Amino acid sequence: MRVLIAGGGTGGHLFPGIAIAEAFRDSEILFVGTGNPMEVSTLSKKGFDHMGIVAEGFKGRGLWRQIRSLFKIPFGVWQALRVIWRFDPDIIIGLGAYASGPVALAARLTGKKIVIHEQNILPGLTNRILGRFADRIFISFPDNLGIFRPSRTVITGNPVRRELLAHKLDGKANGQFTVLVLGGSQGAHAVNCAVVETLDRLKKPAEITFIHQTGTKDAAWVSDAYERRDIKATVEPFFVDMAGPYSSADLVICRAGATTVSELMALGKPAIFIPFPFAANNHQELNARYVADAGGAEVILEKDLNGAVLADRLDHYASHPESLQDMAKRILSLARPDAADVIVEECRRLVVVSH
Repeated sequence: MRVLIAGGGTGGHLFPGIAIAEAFRDSEILFVGTGNPMEVSTLSKKGFDHMGIVAEGFKGRGLWRQIRSLFKIPFGVWQALRVIWRFDPDIIIGLGAYASGPVALAARLTGKKIVIHEQNILPGLTNRILGRFADRIFISFPDNLGIFRPSRTVITGNPVRRELLAHKLDGKANGQFTVLVLGGSQGAHAVNCAVVETLDRLKKPAEITFIHQTGTKDAAWVSDAYERRDIKATVEPFFVDMAGPYSSADLVICRAGATTVSELMALGKPAIFIPFPFAANNHQELNARYVADAGGAEVILEKDLNGAVLADRLDHYASHPESLQDMAKRILSLARPDAADVIVEECRRLVVVSH
């Protein structure tokens, strides 16, 4: 099969696409995105071919940027048409990022099979539009809002990268209570500040080990904060290989982007979610509440976040490991580790039927 995967731009859209691509064994894969540096670097390291087209987001931007993005659509569609004519894919998979819009429209014009994947509970604008004519709609959470047509919708879960699933059964490196702090690929300043504020309020800081992804801007002062308090910590701007940090963690403090949530579910890692308050349509809080309602995590809104609140929760979990074990079982029960394989099987079935 020849498979064109459209989207990317952020890790939340790109990593599920990579997981799907890895599940398409013996197939020719081409990624089409905006060609930003993160996208190009990640796909190059994975060995996937990729091309960039002109595309720009629309929602949540100023009037002039919205007008500019509208004017870019015809050119993006024309570029996508040229890619489709040259690559001649059997099927096109849209990941929901704005780059998938022009590609999906071009697929429609050329009569190609098009499927989309939605990572979040509340679909983004691009997927809500594309869902009207997609041959299949793959969703990560139940569509309780009835946004997509049920006859074309399949609940698959959000695909998780193969290298993370391979470490699922790895044991912890030590017996100490270990907290993993993640702020996404760019870090999260509010989370970093709250965690550092927490360090002076912990009852037994010597009994906790931290693994902290800070983002580039906060790495130096956060690392210094741990050192000055003589608290065991591994601090990095960004972890290229997440398997090790996930394996070591007893508890994860993080945002609630769809990829992070899905990885935690697949690995059975309990979490304290601090949703990004400015996420489109508040989708991060909705993602977090889904897990919290099942007992696999708890949610602290950023407006309620401070060192005292966070220290109270860490002290509680440090002294109640049975609570973490129960949360781990509950979050794991939500996992769909075969998401990528289910999507691939559905795509193969569509192609066979069309031929």
